[in-house]
Amino acid sequence: MRLFGYYRSSTSYRLRIALNLKGLAFENVPVSLLTGANKAPGFLARNPFGSLPMLEADGRDRAQSMALLEWLDEAYPAPPFLPKDIEARYTVRELAYGIATEIHAVNNLPVLKYLKDPLGHSQDEIDTWYRHWLKRTLDPVEARLAQLRTGDFLHGDAPGLFEVVLIPQLANARRFAYDLSASPHMTRIEAACLALPAFAAAHPDNQIDAQ
Repeated sequence: MRLFGYYRSSTSYRLRIALNLKGLAFENVPVSLLTGANKAPGFLARNPFGSLPMLEADGRDRAQSMALLEWLDEAYPAPPFLPKDIEARYTVRELAYGIATEIHAVNNLPVLKYLKDPLGHSQDEIDTWYRHWLKRTLDPVEARLAQLRTGDFLHGDAPGLFEVVLIPQLANARRFAYDLSASPHMTRIEAACLALPAFAAAHPDNQIDAQ
């Protein structure tokens, strides 16, 4: 497997965590979002979305991180990303997809670049935008976690789909100086995850293109 990604891309971060949790060996292939390497003709020929991550596996180039996570869990079911109970599975999906669709869609790099040029917003205004959309979804995620009996992880004694999506988003939140002091459930889960080798190895600071 070859994972084409960018060290600060939260969606690439998701896939690095997921592959590590599944115990799958992969080659990490950096693609710079800052230089627009993801929009080069050769890359677009393989991935028309021009997005990251892209996973080359089983003779096919696959894009879109949430679809990739589902594919990985179906192709390599152990350890599972979702619990067996249908209601528990729904809870995981509710929280994971809330983050993936309501935060990432409005806060990803192309959106932030568009706010700056051509719309002409200052970096302070863009940072305010970013934190606004974080709060709009992370507050209800924290409230939902408060309603549940959660330990180190959302369900059981191991991380799954929710943690794979949550941890990269919290890393981005910290980059934008978002206050997580009122989020004890999310930060407890974050601490438990970051203590695991699969998460530590996937951290942006530990990637070859972070230098």
